[in-house]
Amino acid sequence: MTIRVLIVDDQMMVREGFSVLLNAMEGIEVVGEAVDGREAITQVAALRPDVVLMDIRMPQMNGLEATREIVAADTDAKVLVLTTFDLDEYVYQALRAGASGFLLKDASARQLADGVRVVAAGEALLAPSVTKRLIAEFSKLSEAPRLVDPAGLGELTEREKEVLVLIAQGLSNGEIAGRLIVAESTIKTHVSRILVKLGLRDRTQAAVFAYETRLVTPG
Repeated sequence: MTIRVLIVDDQMMVREGFSVLLNAMEGIEVVGEAVDGREAITQVAALRPDVVLMDIRMPQMNGLEATREIVAADTDAKVLVLTTFDLDEYVYQALRAGASGFLLKDASARQLADGVRVVAAGEALLAPSVTKRLIAEFSKLSEAPRLVDPAGLGELTEREKEVLVLIAQGLSNGEIAGRLIVAESTIKTHVSRILVKLGLRDRTQAAVFAYETRLVTPG
């Protein structure tokens, strides 16, 4: 199945560069481009992409606002944030808004393609070392943290809470399975149940939830 991608960036060279790189990759097709967040929302509705490569700093409407509206519209599109710095002050807010992960703009063609595939498959694009540093830093810096009802944790079993903690620490399903000495398929089932019970889109949102409810604390 071909992964349909929408590229959103106010710089034409960036859009064209990513478009050329992705269209050269097997199983990936760039179906459209947008110059700002407002156009991105329109294009998502019209083109129904699987993945949106979203820049954050853009005129008219920035990527943060656009991500929030795209997620609120309950589309199937997954948002992959593009940033120049790995500690961009807006990245954590974008994850809270519903983005499934982030990539640096200087990523290689292979990293870009792999990132699109990972996000399209419903996984989180956050390396373990990045997950802990990113969420730890921005949970401290966020001026207006979202209020999350800790009671939501009461819906989870003790094993599900254990899995959620490991997700927040950046472990993959295989790594969690090894840590808990169970089959990877069992972990996949736990992750699916966690997302359903908490009403979350993906494991990135699960990681953010774990930090914001203080199930996992920064540091």
